[in-house]
Amino acid sequence: MRIAILALFMGFATPVAAQDVQQGATLFQYYCATCHGISGTGNGPMSPSLVVQPADLTTLTARNDDVFPVTRVVMRIDGREPLVSHGSMMPVYGDFFAGTDVATKAETGQPIMTSQPIVDLLAYLQTIQQ
Repeated sequence: MRIAILALFMGFATPVAAQDVQQGATLFQYYCATCHGISGTGNGPMSPSLVVQPADLTTLTARNDDVFPVTRVVMRIDGREPLVSHGSMMPVYGDFFAGTDVATKAETGQPIMTSQPIVDLLAYLQTIQQ
């Protein structure tokens, strides 16, 4: 009985998407650096014109008890947790970060569904943590 139940659940398992750090870096430079800066510290050329200053993305882990906040970052980027400073969901570029859902692992170890570009951005953001 246990084997049958395990086999049933294994059939529904969603594989975790592969992360591409280089693609994430490219996406960051193209879509995010204008506000967050090339190094991710929040000092992009558009930051002076924003009512709420962009976050220092290099300190996400340090500000979260040394755990990278995957769930919060995913939800900020994909719009599930909107940011007032953007005037709309982030990014303001629209649907680029939408698409086929893939699973990535949240900081709790549980899967969280998002898109491949966001998975790649997560991989890059994790590499710039101080």
